[in-house]
Amino acid sequence: MIKLRLTPYASTVWTWNGHRYLTADGMSEIAPYEHPLVEHVAVTDGNHTLLVVRERVVGRGTYDPAPRSVTSGEFEEARTLAEQWPTDYVFVETAPGDPCRVTAGPGGITPLYVAHDRASLHGSWDMADLAEHTAGLSPREVARLLIYRPRYSTETVFRGIHRVTERTTAIYGGHLHLHHPEPVLHSGPRELAPDADVLGTFVEAMDDALDLRPIDRVETVLHLTGGFDSGTVGTRLAERYPGRFPTAALLIAGPGRAHQIRRRSEIIRALPFAEPDHLIDALEYAPLSPECARVTGEKISPYEEPLHRPFAKLTEVLVDHGARAVVTGLGGDEMVALSQTEYPHRSMGEISDALPWIGDRARAALEFADDGIAPPAAVNSMTLLSLETTAPVLMRAGIWPVHPFADPGMVQLGEWLPMHWRELKQLQRRRLASLGLSPDVTESRERESFAEVVQHTLTTIARPLFAKMLHDGSPLFDEKLVDPDGLGMAVRRLSEKPYREDGDAQLLEVLDLHFAAQSFL
Repeated sequence: MIKLRLTPYASTVWTWNGHRYLTADGMSEIAPYEHPLVEHVAVTDGNHTLLVVRERVVGRGTYDPAPRSVTSGEFEEARTLAEQWPTDYVFVETAPGDPCRVTAGPGGITPLYVAHDRASLHGSWDMADLAEHTAGLSPREVARLLIYRPRYSTETVFRGIHRVTERTTAIYGGHLHLHHPEPVLHSGPRELAPDADVLGTFVEAMDDALDLRPIDRVETVLHLTGGFDSGTVGTRLAERYPGRFPTAALLIAGPGRAHQIRRRSEIIRALPFAEPDHLIDALEYAPLSPECARVTGEKISPYEEPLHRPFAKLTEVLVDHGARAVVTGLGGDEMVALSQTEYPHRSMGEISDALPWIGDRARAALEFADDGIAPPAAVNSMTLLSLETTAPVLMRAGIWPVHPFADPGMVQLGEWLPMHWRELKQLQRRRLASLGLSPDVTESRERESFAEVVQHTLTTIARPLFAKMLHDGSPLFDEKLVDPDGLGMAVRRLSEKPYREDGDAQLLEVLDLHFAAQSFL
């Protein structure tokens, strides 16, 4: 949402030049993301200046982006009101003689990374912009990703680059301090009234989330995978805006492919979506193929979409057709997730002998894997991490992401629902059934995932990549985060024995991290 360079204790007189905010001495600048769904405003009382970049909201007027002079009282009121903005935002605050402050909003729609040198704080939604500030690898964070145990924290794979987590303030005055917010309190399931209209309330909450942003004013595409989450959001928009929104998806491989095509076709026939339907075969544009940005040496964050090549190709197609926004179903899993009490389950990411490539430093660091994580947010931490994978690819192409299931109202509704409405996504299933869709759509037990695409990548495309990595070396080896002997054994097993999804699929993360470390370091 924002790119910046801030130099504290320097000029705090800001001007707007039509594309960015600049200080009179040229030592600080702020570049808001330019998009019809994003706006920016600034106020100053002659001493303090507040610059806000935020998502546009329906029913609010447009504002002159140039800094507006206000009284001290009006300044404080403006700041208070800005914190109550109903969608996501980023604040920047400066004052003469004070450290500069950058605060992330509560939505996590776009990531915000910061780094600093001796003079200035640098920030961006694109981690590649901060590559020159990297100072090596973080063993703990690399280890988390290697075993698929991600944690939402200010720590990133690269020492020197920090994530500004939701509602956190980065304070810089020569040293960087990341100030965490108070945790958001959550509640559990409630008992339903005898006449409770759960589906009606669900639709109202979905409408409230969709109506916040003026997506009907820009070319918007619905990410319609055929699954329950994107299907629920997409069908609601098609109901409300007949013939307005086209659809798009990546086609999976394996046994679930035919089922995905069949389910999507039924959904599209049943409701008034617009044409065309943009489909990209993920197998045809497989991850880590020679054209993949990771393989060609581009600086791609390790947090970006793991299936980068097919996702980037779909984004290219959408841009060619004029898309400026994409509505997704991200966050639907977490909205109706069951708790450990309701459904005891093993936590994600457990080291076993099936991951022989985990290096000694990574194994040691995992003792502290749950340290330093961000306080609870309104939105589930796994949803926030998922949003972070999606945004940079879309934003580089000029497309803004919209995720209704990540709306706090939707999240709260999910928390309040009894287990029988959340188990196996009954909420989404019953909503789709109410539209007259068949059990083939609403009662599906067929797994639809990219597991077969990952398998194809690892058993074909990845072999020469692993061979080159083992021959030439890797920063992951140098830091003892990946054990080359263990990796060699796993790669040999991959070519000589049947593929195991649990134990082999994690090798994709090894290559993603390897390419990121090579390009950033």
